[in-house]
Amino acid sequence: MKKNRIIFVITACMAVTAFAGCGSENKKNYDQAVQDLSQGNYDYALKEFTTTISAGYKLAESYRGAGIAQFRLGNYQEAIESFNNAFDSDKAGKALKKDILSYRATAEFQAGLYDAAMADCQTIAEDYSMDSNTWYLTGCVALAMDSYEEASNDFTQAYSEKASYEMAIQIYEAYLEHDMEADGTRYLEAALKTEPKTAEDYCDRGQVYYYMDDYDNAVKELTEAVSKDSTEGMLLLGRVYLAQGDTSNARTMYQQYTTAENSDPAEGYNGLALCDIADGSYDSALENIASGLAADTTSDEMQDLLFNEIVAYEKKLDFATALSKAQEYVNAFPDDKAAAKELTFLQSRTS
Repeated sequence: MKKNRIIFVITACMAVTAFAGCGSENKKNYDQAVQDLSQGNYDYALKEFTTTISAGYKLAESYRGAGIAQFRLGNYQEAIESFNNAFDSDKAGKALKKDILSYRATAEFQAGLYDAAMADCQTIAEDYSMDSNTWYLTGCVALAMDSYEEASNDFTQAYSEKASYEMAIQIYEAYLEHDMEADGTRYLEAALKTEPKTAEDYCDRGQVYYYMDDYDNAVKELTEAVSKDSTEGMLLLGRVYLAQGDTSNARTMYQQYTTAENSDPAEGYNGLALCDIADGSYDSALENIASGLAADTTSDEMQDLLFNEIVAYEKKLDFATALSKAQEYVNAFPDDKAAAKELTFLQSRTS
């Protein structure tokens, strides 16, 4: 539930086909790679897929798996190369080729290669079949290329095929990334007309209300989600409480989340650090950031933790350390404009 970043959800579902006869070791390596990929162990998955590629085993699927692992690790150019190899494989059937094109277009989009991403989206539309996810992806690419009318049409198609809370939120986040919040809000309003049934529905409704700055209703929906044993609801409720300035309740939610089943502890520690920063407890914030960085985490979450580390040192008036951290951060994430501005500010304070 971040207001400053498009979050793509591309599934890493790998269909495993049983092979009889020889190659049992290759199959074992491949199956382990599939399992690691599905569990988020991307470094291990990449190594295992590399092994199966070297052995020439299920090349299309192995290159695809390696590409997904590279994508999840933030290595977009390497991911594109793997998807190229997967697509060019003689063993790739039509359904698999469409899937690979979707992944490749997403990697190209994340790498800022918008023309290439749009070309892949157009290939899918012309040679295969579009679904809600590919319409959504095409809309995101069009938006990045300032093709606003095309983006609007694509998002309309995406939502008409999948009128869900999740799709409404994704479209809203895409527009928000381009400071076009009003264009996305209508999707949130449309989604709220659907009656909630599951814990996930209540989570999504809470997120919708959060984006609409209706924090009271967000708390109501997310409290219901938590009562239905939603781990994600704990994290989202912590964020809403923090937005309200209620660091006490926010801290309680984040602490529960860090130890909950199926949670990402790094996100919880990041939330705790934000509570600490809001309360002026900067040393505690740095401790929570260190705990978050030590946990298994995604590249996005690590980026947030590293940025908040800069903020904590700046708040401590330790400008020298903040500057050093900011220089490292900008080198790692050169496209972050907010960090570039922060670096300029810190340079002015230490010169």
